[in-house]
Amino acid sequence: MRVFMLKSCDTCRRALHELRAAGYAPETVDLRAAGIPGAEIERFLEVFGEALINRRSTTWRGLDAGTRGREPRQLLADFPVLMKRPLIEHEGRLYLGWGAETRTALLGPDAG
Repeated sequence: MRVFMLKSCDTCRRALHELRAAGYAPETVDLRAAGIPGAEIERFLEVFGEALINRRSTTWRGLDAGTRGREPRQLLADFPVLMKRPLIEHEGRLYLGWGAETRTALLGPDAG
């Protein structure tokens, strides 16, 4: 299991805590420190499309209109913190966010 996250993100920290409590030992990838490799951006965009971009983030709000109009792959390459998070890769599947659906899929029906 890999968790793409920001160390400063409360939702990411909560997800890690719950995953570890359930017995997982996830590898973490800090988006701010490591970025997102190009091949991963392509794969993530294939699965989630435009939903991968967090348009409610402070980073997004700080971008000018011209930058916001760029292609998602370019935005994520230049601003990896724009990716919605956490993005969890487990057993060949990708999960975006830490909503009820993701918690149920990874932690069981009582977690949702």
